[in-house]
Amino acid sequence: MRDYNGYDEQEPDKLYHEIRNRLDMNRRDFLKALGGGILVVLTVRGASALQGPGEGRRIDGGEALGEIAAWLHIDTKGLVTVYTGKVELGQNIRTSLAQVAAEELRVPLASVRLVMGDTGLAPYDMGTFGSLTTPTMAPCIRRAAAAARELLIDLAARRWRADRSGLAASEGKVSDPLASSARSATYGQLTRGRKLVETVSEDVPQTPASRWSIEGQSVPKVTGRNIVTGKHNYPSDIERPGMLYGKVLRPPAFKASLKSLDAREAEAMPGVTVVRDSNFVGVAAPGEWAASRALEALRAEWSLTPQPSEGELFDYLKRNAAQDSRGDPARTQGSIEEGMAAADRQMAQTYTVAYIAHAPLEPRAAVAEWKDGKLTVWTGTQRPFSVRSEIMQAFDLPEDRVRVLMPDMGSGYGGKHTGDAAIEAARLSKASGRPVRVVWTREEEFTWAYFRPAGIIEVASGLRQDGTVTAWEFHNYNSGPAAIGTPYAIPHQKIRFHPVDSPLRQGSYRALAATANNFARETHMDEMAQIVGMDPLEFRLKNLRDARLRAVLEAAAGRFGWGKSRPSPGQGFGIACAFEKGGYVATCAEAAVEGPEGRAKAIRIVTAFECGAVLNPNHLANQIEGATVMGLGGALFEAIRFENGKILNAALSRYRIPRFSDTPAIETILLDRRDLPSAGGGETPMIALAPALGNAIFQAAGVRRRSLPLNGPGRL
Repeated sequence: MRDYNGYDEQEPDKLYHEIRNRLDMNRRDFLKALGGGILVVLTVRGASALQGPGEGRRIDGGEALGEIAAWLHIDTKGLVTVYTGKVELGQNIRTSLAQVAAEELRVPLASVRLVMGDTGLAPYDMGTFGSLTTPTMAPCIRRAAAAARELLIDLAARRWRADRSGLAASEGKVSDPLASSARSATYGQLTRGRKLVETVSEDVPQTPASRWSIEGQSVPKVTGRNIVTGKHNYPSDIERPGMLYGKVLRPPAFKASLKSLDAREAEAMPGVTVVRDSNFVGVAAPGEWAASRALEALRAEWSLTPQPSEGELFDYLKRNAAQDSRGDPARTQGSIEEGMAAADRQMAQTYTVAYIAHAPLEPRAAVAEWKDGKLTVWTGTQRPFSVRSEIMQAFDLPEDRVRVLMPDMGSGYGGKHTGDAAIEAARLSKASGRPVRVVWTREEEFTWAYFRPAGIIEVASGLRQDGTVTAWEFHNYNSGPAAIGTPYAIPHQKIRFHPVDSPLRQGSYRALAATANNFARETHMDEMAQIVGMDPLEFRLKNLRDARLRAVLEAAAGRFGWGKSRPSPGQGFGIACAFEKGGYVATCAEAAVEGPEGRAKAIRIVTAFECGAVLNPNHLANQIEGATVMGLGGALFEAIRFENGKILNAALSRYRIPRFSDTPAIETILLDRRDLPSAGGGETPMIALAPALGNAIFQAAGVRRRSLPLNGPGRL
């Protein structure tokens, strides 16, 4: 075992101690559980994606250790197991991370399995979000796998008393082709009887992207067969012996408080347990139907609090903005006054975005089971360790008494960071003395989950008649600071984010505020191009110095045929580009505006994307296409309707998500930069879609739409 954080090689007990703490086992049990073999542990210090505030550990009163990022075990049969705190929610990192391990270990992909998001086995991880898995976890696993490969070569060299430089690892074995009679040993043979602790060189050679044979290939999804055959158990499928089914009483509006409860009818039902803890009221019953009947039998009175409604939302956000706006010095340069003075033309516009719901395929779900004072929870979450912390706090439990397991779940889109369903199931399980499963209804998911923040964005700009932008002032109220900086070379800038106490519960959503900020920025860029009479593509390229962003713009425009034809009557072409989270995207859109209400529809979408070296081309293309379809909803028609603390469209029949009939022709261009590190591709591909569609709608209808959704809220 080798750690990369500077442990003294003569003090392996520090590593043992850390591993024992994580696995809640003593050394002998740990070795027995692994079944022998070798283990490589990789630690990193100060990696924000892997280590949360206060998560550093101290061992034996000594110096604070870096966080274990991943560990990799090779058993005596040659099976490779990678343990990571990252989770699989449909983005297919289970496959891409397995490709990384297989590449460096020189083993078939089928020899690698991943244990993901199990707080009892995997090392701590802050969460799976922000397109961070590929740029942060893939390099960790790559280094651990390369270290294991070199260790196996060392073991073979010692066994054969051979020069290690003449040995080669491939197909799960180490070979000595230069021996008088060629010899080889499988990884399983080399690991048998080995001690747990071994050392390898700090400078582990890794395979350059130019020589990848497994990474960079479009291998199939490793769990695809189980998913399409129905064998895979999602969190909402988990069953435990003697399990009950839970339901939670929800108030009629946000911020309501419970005045009284009559639970006698429900408590009289066979096998039903009713739980009340302050405002929390829930039932557990032998079946889902029985739980629903028990919930309906509860008689509750609530006190309601007046709250803002959607009609006053944007005035509310502007009026209630925090005084201490968050400005980044890097986003403020020059003088807005000087930039405006140097301009021939000036412009000021306001853009808005609505609250929207995540609408995951699988609503929140959890199964909780108490046994011998310990709590085990199976749940769908992007942050299992954070959920563990929530549970520990809710029940005043130490870390070694809580285990959270995360079966691969049915999507999250940033909406499953919290442990709501897990805590509800645990409360009901504790009261009933039985395992309890809680699965939110679609109405609960639409109402009580958090939303993508709404926002109001004000942009003021100045430009010369030749198309040079001289001044850029940008204020975002509430929706967030993600991608708030402009990628354009503008000498005078002032950019601010203004937090607001949101009237609705809000939180992370795929791409965060990058969609809102890019919608405002790229719409405004088109408006500036219009007032000086320039082609939108030419105008962007004139003000752009970033070669990678120029490359995706030119690739998308080339495939789309930008400038080579004119749209049909009632149709228009639009273009937009963006940079975020290490990814570069450009989208060209063709849209049609139809009917007396001027309803817009996407006809064709071309997206070019570059995120460094591509790990799996087909799956990255799937991510881009999925982001495009998902982005259509927020761009054209998704919006949460609310009044005085009540959600008015909490059902799929009233909340419009994209349908097959909405799906345009989609074309994807991947720019594979093997000379650059890999970045994530789950979020950035969607953030140029809304402004590209909005710009196309303007060309089609001659009217500029500055609010998302572009078709207006409430239209099904």
